[in-house]
Amino acid sequence: MIRQSLRGTASLAFAAVIALCLAGAPAYADDTEVTIDNFTFSPASLTVKVGTTVTWKNHDDIPHTVVSAGKFRSKTLDTDDGFSFTFTTAGDYKYFCSLHPHMTGMIKVE
Repeated sequence: MIRQSLRGTASLAFAAVIALCLAGAPAYADDTEVTIDNFTFSPASLTVKVGTTVTWKNHDDIPHTVVSAGKFRSKTLDTDDGFSFTFTTAGDYKYFCSLHPHMTGMIKVE
């Protein structure tokens, strides 16, 4: 009976230590935003981890798109529209606005 009580106490203490360790662990944000405004993507270059979702938000008063050849393509984004993509593979993702090809950006996924 005493052994069972000690095992229960040890398990409870172990669980408390784990909970305290996890409470102090930093949180990792799985999403990031790129702003479209004044014919630019901001930030123009971004480094994220695999699994991160990036959302582009159009704050310009004219439509834009977000296109990475062979990877992803948004619909035409009107003012305040957004487009999200989750990066599941490491690599460099160059993208541009198909309506205004001088608008370019880069997402580096590690």
